[in-house]
Amino acid sequence: MQKIHCSYFKYCTLIFFCLVLNITSRAQEYGADELFSMARNAAFEEDDYPKAIKLAKQALDQSPDYTGIRIFLGRVYTWSKKTDSARVEFEKVLKDNPGHEDGSFAYGSLEYWNDNSKKALDIVNSGLEVHPDAENLLLLKAKVLRDLKEYKLAQEANSRLLKINPKNTEARSLSQRLTILSAKNQIGATYDFVYFDEQFDDPWHLASIDYSRQTKIGSIVARVNYANRFNNNALQFEVDAYPSISETFYAYVNAGFSDDAGIFPEYRAGFSLYANLPWALEAEAGFRLLGFDDQTWIYTASVGKYYKSFWFNFRTFLTPSNSSVSQSYSFMTRYYLGGADDFLSLRVGTGLSPDNQTNNILYNNGNQYRLKSDNIAIGYRKTLWSTNVVFIETGIQNQEYRQGEKGNQFTIGVGYLKRF
Repeated sequence: MQKIHCSYFKYCTLIFFCLVLNITSRAQEYGADELFSMARNAAFEEDDYPKAIKLAKQALDQSPDYTGIRIFLGRVYTWSKKTDSARVEFEKVLKDNPGHEDGSFAYGSLEYWNDNSKKALDIVNSGLEVHPDAENLLLLKAKVLRDLKEYKLAQEANSRLLKINPKNTEARSLSQRLTILSAKNQIGATYDFVYFDEQFDDPWHLASIDYSRQTKIGSIVARVNYANRFNNNALQFEVDAYPSISETFYAYVNAGFSDDAGIFPEYRAGFSLYANLPWALEAEAGFRLLGFDDQTWIYTASVGKYYKSFWFNFRTFLTPSNSSVSQSYSFMTRYYLGGADDFLSLRVGTGLSPDNQTNNILYNNGNQYRLKSDNIAIGYRKTLWSTNVVFIETGIQNQEYRQGEKGNQFTIGVGYLKRF
């Protein structure tokens, strides 16, 4: 009986070792590259991070110096919110390969996403010492510096990236916001000349001067507008604010009044909420209020999109009345030739705009009939000596000035900005 038990034990042990040897030999059928491919499939196709981690570890057991796998493992740890484990993998990569581009980007991104931007900046700078033209590191540096409120340095990093690749969509989107944030002070002046072939015998002259200041809550702008319309002069005083709410949201707030309600609205106000969305998209929703003899409420919405060297924007204004809702639409595109203030622009639209000083006075037409209007304008904007901006725009508007009566309105405008 004892011999039977002994033989049975030996048989079971033999079967067990055969199974182990079979499993081991099957595992060894896969090389590091195959295991890496399986790990990526587990992460990206199956959303199974534990499986991806297990496979990546098996691959590293075979090839411990395979840098790509180790960076991938660190990234999967990051996505799994195992930040300490991710740091171990990234630090080993950068110890063995100082300034490694992908390793620096992955580790810097980890610290940036975890609100440790100072450490992220050190990591990114080390990577840029070895790879000074790396687009991903330059873009991450600009984002990190923006988070640290070092707006001017962020703009410098982003501008360098745009010089390397002007068609980088994400950098183009970031550039516009950084341009506003990076200048502590700005002064500006504009002039518009408006000629009519039918509606009025005398042209209009519109001008403005403004001063903006960057504050902790965002940019604040004070503006004085001048107009000569109907052979009368008037002034309008406005304040704009662009409070920053978060990295995603910011707002536009406007208030103004005039000393002559026949030349400008007696008072005006406005508000818009902007959202910076993924894929270089920006959305806006808000309202404008113009005070003439009666109040006119106008609601607006827009969506903008950066794509390589282009910016596209579609906007609508909706003006309710007792019997209907007047609608106006505009489409604008810019083609960037360099930085945020170097571009050609084209705008086409239909209807009135409360933000356009050359025709918003027509909201005061004394009745509920909404005047029809079609317009097109082209413009050019250029930066000179880094802190000076000049621009010019010209357009034509086929304007209904009374019900059933139309004429053409020709506008040419010039402007100048100085940042310091």
